[in-house]
Amino acid sequence: MSPQRDLVAGEWADAEVELGLRLEDPATGADLGPARATGGDRIERALAAASAATAWAETPAADRAAILDSVAAALAPRTGEIAALESAATGVPIRQTGPLGMIVTGSFALAAAQLREGLLERVLERPDGRTAEVRLRPWGPALCLTPWNAPAPMAAHKIANALAAGCPTVLKASEYAPHGSQVLAEVVAATLRENGVPDGVFQFLHGDGSTGAALTADPRIRAVSFTGGAAGGASVAAACAAGLKPVQLELGGNNPLVVLPDADVSAAARAAVDLLTTLNGQWCRALGRLIVPAALEAELLAAISGRLAALTAGPPLEETTDLGPLIHSAHRAQVARRRDELGGLPHSATKVPDVGNYLAPVLVAGVAPERALEEIFGPVATVHPYESVEEAVALANGTAYGLEAYVFGTDEEFALAVARRIRAGEVKVNGSSIMSLHLFAPRPAWGASGLGEEGTEETLRFFTNPQVVGVEGGFALHAGEP
Repeated sequence: MSPQRDLVAGEWADAEVELGLRLEDPATGADLGPARATGGDRIERALAAASAATAWAETPAADRAAILDSVAAALAPRTGEIAALESAATGVPIRQTGPLGMIVTGSFALAAAQLREGLLERVLERPDGRTAEVRLRPWGPALCLTPWNAPAPMAAHKIANALAAGCPTVLKASEYAPHGSQVLAEVVAATLRENGVPDGVFQFLHGDGSTGAALTADPRIRAVSFTGGAAGGASVAAACAAGLKPVQLELGGNNPLVVLPDADVSAAARAAVDLLTTLNGQWCRALGRLIVPAALEAELLAAISGRLAALTAGPPLEETTDLGPLIHSAHRAQVARRRDELGGLPHSATKVPDVGNYLAPVLVAGVAPERALEEIFGPVATVHPYESVEEAVALANGTAYGLEAYVFGTDEEFALAVARRIRAGEVKVNGSSIMSLHLFAPRPAWGASGLGEEGTEETLRFFTNPQVVGVEGGFALHAGEP
């Protein structure tokens, strides 16, 4: 992997600060050297450059759209390289990171299309024949903070929409997996420069939570989009509240899969395994709690065990790999500790390599619901039998989270009725893919899962604030001389 470099005011340089964290090859455990951070002087330069890049907001939307399309075109031949870097850094199999490359290019193309469709402007007709213009204007310099589980796709979604809105944009990647995002940043920066965009419009920084905290608290940053853990999200929210700046938070979930009494056991088992192992269980919409009719528990667990036994665990860059290692030994140790603290009866059937950060997926039965309230963020989920659908819904709604939920049943209308009773931003019936139900559906977060909503339109709108302009030509409250 190439050295960690940051981009400040158009200038690339090696990230100069060594962090205490040692990066690892997830597949072997080999030490890859220290994670790095951007130094304080360069952070100050980046903030000053972003604050001065006011011309981007006044660039016509059509011109911004053309530039974003150029970025999408420039990224297309690099998505394979980005996917390989992300697999190597995170442990996620290349069969999963590869298809996510469409998000990298698609984010810029979608943002450009929305600008052309006039998303940022509309005209309201008044009864007197006059009009009021509603213009979505950029907040100002925006900060995008991304996690390590799918870094480049999430970064692309955030920065494409921030740039489309007219915000000078600062991207800080996770210290655990910065390399794919660095290639993304190189392409974005080069394309913007080729199109005459000022250097301060897009910048890329390295660092850990302390770097993110300093950037978030700076008054020159006017909007923050964060995806990550609950503790980090709470800190970001507090800093944004103090600065009266908008914040977009996606903080994960402890997602239920409700298997209804009439469900196809084979289909439900496949969904459970998909949800338990996608991104090696390291994703915010992963399976947290399997809620199953007591009469089907044994049959379903047997079917799941059969599927888990058939998985191939191995190096993430091999095309035959179904399950890769966790990102870091420290994270593996944390997931294993939380698994063991659950108690209960583990069901695990996947053979994993002895070397590296591998962890066999496991379902833990016999765990009281009150001991299964928090997200684990790994291939570990608990099993909860129920006697009535009312009890199943209560179990599904029994945590503070509300990001994603899944319902499986043969009677789709009944399954949909159950789904509508679950308190989550998105509830999928008879499905378990990593994609949203619709390209233009919002991705909301309820409760401890976050604040606000993401989405194709929603993220672009987040980086803006409405301005209403028009001629009133009305009346005065008090009569008298003009």
